[in-house]
Amino acid sequence: MPLLPGRILGYDVERMAFVFTMFDGPQEIECRISASAMDDLAGGRGTAAAERESQFLQQREAIERIASQKFDGGTFVSGIVVRVFAKDIPK
Repeated sequence: MPLLPGRILGYDVERMAFVFTMFDGPQEIECRISASAMDDLAGGRGTAAAERESQFLQQREAIERIASQKFDGGTFVSGIVVRVFAKDIPK
C-alpha cells in the first residue's frame, strides 16, 4: 500500500537532507532525501540550502513516490526513517 503525503519538516543542514513525513495508515513515517538525490532528480548540482524547500515542492510527487516504493520494498519497524539516497534515483 503506498504511503500518503504528510508534513514538510524542512532542510537539515547538518545531515544535508530534506526531512518530511508520510503516512502508512495512521502511522506517521519520517522520511529524508539527501541533497545529492534531490539534485540528481532535478538534473542539477549545488542547490543552495535556502532553496531546498522550493526544490522539494517542485519534485514532491516524485520524491514521495520513491520513498513509498522504498518503504514497500523493505522491512521497516516503528521508529525507522525511510532514507532516499542518490543511488535510489532512477537514471
